[in-house]
Amino acid sequence: MERKGAYCQDLQRIKALRYMDDEFMTLCLADNHEAVALILRIVLGEEVKVKSVRVQEPVKNLYGRSAVLDVHAADIEDREFDVEIQRCNAGAGARRARYNSSLLDMHMLKPGEETETLPDSYVIFITEHDVMGGNLPLYPVERYVTAGKKRVLFGDGSHILYVNGTYRGEDEIGRLMHDFCCTDPDDMHFEALARRARHFKQDEKGVASMSRIWDEVREEGREEGLLEGMEKAVTELLEELGQVPQRVMELIRAQDDPAVLSRWIKAAAKADNIAEFEQNMNMS
Repeated sequence: MERKGAYCQDLQRIKALRYMDDEFMTLCLADNHEAVALILRIVLGEEVKVKSVRVQEPVKNLYGRSAVLDVHAADIEDREFDVEIQRCNAGAGARRARYNSSLLDMHMLKPGEETETLPDSYVIFITEHDVMGGNLPLYPVERYVTAGKKRVLFGDGSHILYVNGTYRGEDEIGRLMHDFCCTDPDDMHFEALARRARHFKQDEKGVASMSRIWDEVREEGREEGLLEGMEKAVTELLEELGQVPQRVMELIRAQDDPAVLSRWIKAAAKADNIAEFEQNMNMS
C-alpha cells in the first residue's frame, strides 16, 4: 500500500510539472540539443547550432564561491550560454547575472590563449515573473561607453538577457513562455519541447522511469542514510551565507522527501543570502 500511495503521489507531481520547474527542465533539456537550440534561437533572434548541453552543471571557482548552472550550452562558434530558469525574483538580480557571466569567462579561455580570442558569452534568465517590471518580452543588457551625450556599445562580447515569463504575445517568444508554464504537452506550441514533456508525462515508459527514479531515491534515503547527507549538504551551503535561522533548520530536518531536498540543495547553491533561499524554499 505504501508503494502504491507513493506511485499515485508521483503521478500527481508529474502532471503538475512545467519547464519552469528545475527538476522537470533538467530531465527535458538534458542532452536535448534541438530544444535548447530552439530556445536560444527565439531568445536571441538568430539560428544557433548547439554542439553541447549540460544541465545542473557545477562550475568551480578555486578562489571564491562556485555556482550551479541550470543549462550550460555551447555552439559551433564556441560561444557559451548559461540559461537560468528562475521562479523567484530575488534569484535573478543584476549582480547574480554579472557573477554568472564572470564564471563563464573564467572557464572559456585556455592557458596561453589571447584575451582577444575570448568567445562571446550569454547569461539568459527566464523568469516566472516580470522582474524588470516593463511589461516587455525581453530585456537585453549590454555595456556601453558613455562620453558626453554619445553612447557607444562597448563590444566586449558579454551579453545578459532577461526573458519575461508572464509575456503571452502572439509571437514566438510569447508562445515559448506559454510552453514553459504549460503542464499539458498537448497544449504546447513547440514540438521540440512537447515531445520530451510528453514522454515523461504521458508515455507509459517515461512515467514509469520517472516514478522509478523517485522510488529508488526514496529507498536509498531509507537504507543508506541519503536523507542525512542531503540535509547536511543544504546546511553546509547555507552556513556559507551566514547564520541559519532555527526555523529553517527545523524545516530541513523535518523534510523526508529526497526530491524536495535536492531542490533545496540547488536553491542553497544559487542563493545570495538566507532570505533568498527561504523564498525559493517556500516555492518547492
